Amino acid sequence: MSLLTIILSILLPPVAVFLKHGIGTTLLISILLTLLGWLPGVIHAFYVNSK
Repeated sequence: MSLLTIILSILLPPVAVFLKHGIGTTLLISILLTLLGWLPGVIHAFYVNSK
């Protein structure tokens, strides 16, 4: 993972997921988790981007 991806995963999790995976179900899940709470969104962004 690049430094930019790590910073975006912490500050704006859906943006980090979008840059790696584009528009799709992964982005929708990231947006929903971020709306439910910041921490679930961050965890999901790190998990998805580390694959």
